Amino acid sequence: MHLSVYLAGEIHTDWRDEITAGAAGLAVTFTGPVTDHAASDDCGVAILGAEDQKFWHDHKGAKLNAIRTRKALEDADIVIVRFGDKYRQWNAAFDAGYAAALGKSLIVMHGADHQHALKEVDAAALAVVETPRQVVEILRYTLNGQLP
Repeated sequence: MHLSVYLAGEIHTDWRDEITAGAAGLAVTFTGPVTDHAASDDCGVAILGAEDQKFWHDHKGAKLNAIRTRKALEDADIVIVRFGDKYRQWNAAFDAGYAAALGKSLIVMHGADHQHALKEVDAAALAVVETPRQVVEILRYTLNGQLP
């Protein structure tokens, strides 16, 4: 068996690197959003032309980013969504909801301080974890039936 795993959510920590390094040797292909914050924010105007109003600047970027995100979410076997400690992460919540609507196996990662705010998101998940290591162990168990 081989798994396609989409890594959604916050881009300000190295959690993606921890998961991909921990899963080395497993039959997993990882995908994710563009994690260069400036490139993600400015792709629309860089490619399609400048906008005077911030709304249209953001609108263009969001639509271009959605091309990648939709394709990767639709192709994924498992979607992992990380909610970090900083910022309101509406994009992560949207990705989790989209994955749930697609019937994807969803793993949600966040600290205890987000439990109440994310209770509906957590209810849609097949697993709720706090660490990248737990994600790796879920992937290992899913692929090989091996416990840590």
